[in-house]
Amino acid sequence: MRRSNHVSRSVFLVCVFAAGVPARASGDEVRVRAELEGAAVRVEAIALLRAPLAIIWQTLTDYDHLGSFIPGMTTSRVVDRRGVAAIVEQVGEARFLLFSYPIDVTVSSEEYPPFLIRIRSLKGNLRRLEGGYQIVPRASGEIELSWKGLIEPDSFLPAVVTKPVLRAVVEAQFRGMVSEIRRRSAAGNP
Repeated sequence: MRRSNHVSRSVFLVCVFAAGVPARASGDEVRVRAELEGAAVRVEAIALLRAPLAIIWQTLTDYDHLGSFIPGMTTSRVVDRRGVAAIVEQVGEARFLLFSYPIDVTVSSEEYPPFLIRIRSLKGNLRRLEGGYQIVPRASGEIELSWKGLIEPDSFLPAVVTKPVLRAVVEAQFRGMVSEIRRRSAAGNP
């Protein structure tokens, strides 16, 4: 049985950002913030989108195709459904400069349409992955998409490496998700 990574969005996902960046974003900006919390990294990523809510939701929950647009994710597939949760195996690699860390996890992705997805690791080589996506419509017509979570690798990495590596990986994966949402919106299809 293969396990996978949701350190990006999609989890995340995804997931784990370095220095603090303001938590607001506009236009094409993606903002990320990361803070060490013991051996884990607490991450927040935010983008403002002009896209239909249905396309945003469909892209976030397109688990079987995440590997085609999330950097570092090689495979992602739904292996089970349990009530509101999709059980997703993900495999990939977190890379930053000279560092790489294989990701092989199974996550529970609880869906609360159309505004919330909660993600947590069930097994794999992340000691801890808890977080999720939130979708907030704004009065301006834009939609704020955010990913917030806590990620802890299962192997020791020095804090000086953990924070920037995880931040870079989550930022790249979140940007991959945002780019795919924008691409699907421009094409007019989910």
